Formats: sequence, structure tokens, C-alpha cells
Amino acid sequence: MGVAEFTILDPRMRRLILPGAHLERLHQGSRWAEGPVYFPAGDYLMWSDIPNARVWQWVPELGARIWSHSSNNCNGNTRDAQGRRVTCEHLTRSVVRFEPDGSRTVLADAFEGRRLNSPNDVIVASDGAVWFTDPTYGILTDYEGKRSTPEQPGCFVYRIAPETGAVEAKIRSMGKPNGLAFSLDETTLYVADSARSHDDAGQHHVMAFPVAADGTVGEGAVFAEIADGVPDGLRLDEYGDLWVSSARGVEIFAPDGTPLGHLHVPETVANLTFGGPKNNRLFITASTSVYAVFTAVRGAERPTRP
Repeated sequence: MGVAEFTILDPRMRRLILPGAHLERLHQGSRWAEGPVYFPAGDYLMWSDIPNARVWQWVPELGARIWSHSSNNCNGNTRDAQGRRVTCEHLTRSVVRFEPDGSRTVLADAFEGRRLNSPNDVIVASDGAVWFTDPTYGILTDYEGKRSTPEQPGCFVYRIAPETGAVEAKIRSMGKPNGLAFSLDETTLYVADSARSHDDAGQHHVMAFPVAADGTVGEGAVFAEIADGVPDGLRLDEYGDLWVSSARGVEIFAPDGTPLGHLHVPETVANLTFGGPKNNRLFITASTSVYAVFTAVRGAERPTRP
């Protein structure tokens, strides 16, 4: 692909990038690549191809292969402290965890007696709580799931309690909550609102919500506006900078909200994650392709087993 092209808006951007680093295309052929998650124990990447209902795996030196041909149109993926994959399935309208023996455990598929919309993206906090967003994208048409009537009164952000498995709606004020990520100290929850994707008057920003140790969420504020397209996937680096997917690539913001710059990607970016043996490689799912670029910064460390 050639040398990665960065736009620098703030001097702090320079400590994040490697001059001369190449943007590599690792795979091409998805219809809509999403939900990248890296597994350090096996040094491999997995991602979703939502419309094709596939999960792909990429291994260095070996390349990409289809991991699953029947993924229930899964979208966002993450791993928990035990290394298990947790995913959002559009078709089943549920959040699911895959156990080491290959079996699947449904973590959430309803709230207050009504089916969820179509869980979109998911993260696991250090206390084991699973947080996920639930817009309606997977039930709007049959393309990424199954066209259905929403049963929930809105599109919420939920928390699954680690002790009881109870599902609680924590944020009810967003149009189409999408990607989400915690600050390094987990006192702030960043959530992308991508409502403009289907409504020209919809939101296209990242919100920041204060979060207490018990999971209580306070009133949110706009953290960053995305001018090109909508924000989708979110990730943090080791300095607490927020990396946000957008139509022009990956946009990067300091913890104080200052735009630092962006990485240009030739396709609309859906999601991203850091990985590799040194956690200094950015993997990017963008429309039909998966890209990667080495960085001067490491991704934020994920929660570890207590």
C-alpha cells in the first residue's frame, strides 16, 4: 500500500506515529469488515464480515482464513480477562461469549421482558462487567441481520453485572450508540453516536460519560465531533488518546479532546484495535478490507485476571 499518510494537527501526534511506517492491506474481500479483536495467546486477529455472516482469522505468515461460515451476522468483538471472545450477534439480537470448548453462552438477549434491538459493540471492564451498545442497524433491513420491529423504546447502552448477569440500561440519551471504550482509569466511558448514518440530522459525535466504581453513569458531554462520516469503533492508546474510526480513516484525540491528527485510509473505517506481540500495531477494518500499520505508541492494556 505504501507509506502511511498522516495529518498532524498537534505536536503530540508525533509521539504516536512512526515516520515511514507502511499501511498494509492484510486482506480484501469482505462486504463490511467490523469488530477486530487481537488474541495475544495465539498471536492472531479475528474480525466480523457482517453481511456475509462470517468470522475471519488472520495469522502472521499464514494469512487469512474463514473461522466461521455461520456467525449470526455478528458485529463487534472483544475478549475478556480469561481470553474468551465476546461478540454481538445481529441475527439473534444477543451478546454471546464463546467458551474454550467452543460452546456459546448467551449473556444478554432481552431487557425488561423485550428483545434487544441488535447489539453492536462490546467491551469488558476490569471488574468483569460487560458493556454493550444496542442500536437498530441489524433489524432495519435483512442485509446485516433480519428486518424486524424494535421492541425496545430506544437505543441504549447496557451493562451486564459480573456477579449476577443482570442487564441494566445505563445510557438512554443517545440516537444510535455505537463503538465504546473506557478511559485508562475507567472513570470515563466514551461512546460513539452514529445516528447521522441513516438520518442527515442525526448526531455524529463521541460522548464522554463519567462512571463511578459501582457502574453508575453520570450526565454525558460531547467529547469530539466527527465531520467526515460518523464515528464508529473506538480504541485508546497507552497515553489515553482516543482513536476514532471515520469516513476518512482514523482520527485521534488527546484525553482533553484536542484533535491530534488522523491517519488516512483508502476505505471508510468501521473499527480498529491494537495488537501484535508488542501491542504496537494498529489493525483496521475498513469496508472490504483489513489494514495494519505499526505505531510508535502501544495500545492501552486490557483488563487482566484478578
